[in-house]
Amino acid sequence: MSPLPMSNHQDLNSLLEYPLKLCAATTLTTYVLSIVTGNVSQVDRVWTFMPTIYTAYWALLPLWPQNTATWRYLAPYVPEESSHFARDFSPRALLMLGLTVLWMFRLSYNTWRRGLFRLNDEDYRWVVLRNKIPPWLFQIVNLTFIAAIQNALLLLIATPALIAATHPSPLAFSDGVLAAIALGLIAFEFTADNQQYAYHAWKQGTYDVRAHWPGARLAWTKADAARGFCTRGLWSWSRHPNFFAEQSIWGVLNLIPLIPLRGTPVPVSADESALSEALRALVPLSPSLALCLLFISSTRFTEAISASKYPRGYAAYRERVAMFVPMLTPVWGALLTLMGRRREVDELVWGMGAREAEAKDRAKAE
Repeated sequence: MSPLPMSNHQDLNSLLEYPLKLCAATTLTTYVLSIVTGNVSQVDRVWTFMPTIYTAYWALLPLWPQNTATWRYLAPYVPEESSHFARDFSPRALLMLGLTVLWMFRLSYNTWRRGLFRLNDEDYRWVVLRNKIPPWLFQIVNLTFIAAIQNALLLLIATPALIAATHPSPLAFSDGVLAAIALGLIAFEFTADNQQYAYHAWKQGTYDVRAHWPGARLAWTKADAARGFCTRGLWSWSRHPNFFAEQSIWGVLNLIPLIPLRGTPVPVSADESALSEALRALVPLSPSLALCLLFISSTRFTEAISASKYPRGYAAYRERVAMFVPMLTPVWGALLTLMGRRREVDELVWGMGAREAEAKDRAKAE
């Protein structure tokens, strides 16, 4: 993937002026609210719509006033030096905005359904982390990672829309293909969310098939409830199908404005090494790569919590089912077959074996 043409960098930077101000204001607000309320999930609540706001700013540039910053600190505007980008709408940026809005609706619905829009509700992972480390260290994590880094990431993953807005051209075949893939991934993630929600309803004894979406009306069993975590449907192919889809969606959005720029000549310094050139070529992919790094670290923490609750069952689940990529799960199954352990592991993951194994472990401990 070719880096962006160097001649446009100054104009691109000026169009980051307003989003950076908004990001700073959001970071400050979520951090202050976390201190006042004692609840650090304030950032989780803005995850659902901030990338859409940033994308909308760049996709709708012709709608904003063209001036310099005034007393309206958080009102959108286009800096005068970038006014030439605000003459016409970019079809590609508008396409990305439409896909991001659909993504926002899905995530907002799932967040609302789980109760995370309530100001007193906090993600269970932050509760676990708070209990594991000293209060002073938790506040450092709150300021740096939870408030600052995550808000910066919400801005970063939306920046491909800036590339699309500043490199306008008619939509191409690749745009249609990538848009179709993105829509499929949104539907995939929506189904994964619904299956997990239906499973927890089954586990808690409140499951009513009529209250759940198609795709989540699975043949739940007593073994599923006893196991403690979902291994049916898409969750039998990926331990985190929702996370797999989330990373893939933003990867696709990252590619939409870059594919039309492939082959663009970029000046390269004569003394630039092959490594530095390769690293510079990866810069345009940094939004999706940064998101993947966040998900990998977050997922490891999530799995550590699950493994502490269900030692035998979750260990077998890790052996049998891939963390993210569904296509790798048959590979893990084939390896277990070669090792002569597949039947044992399958029983722990999908049968009553996990419940019996955990009961035996507790009996030994007592």
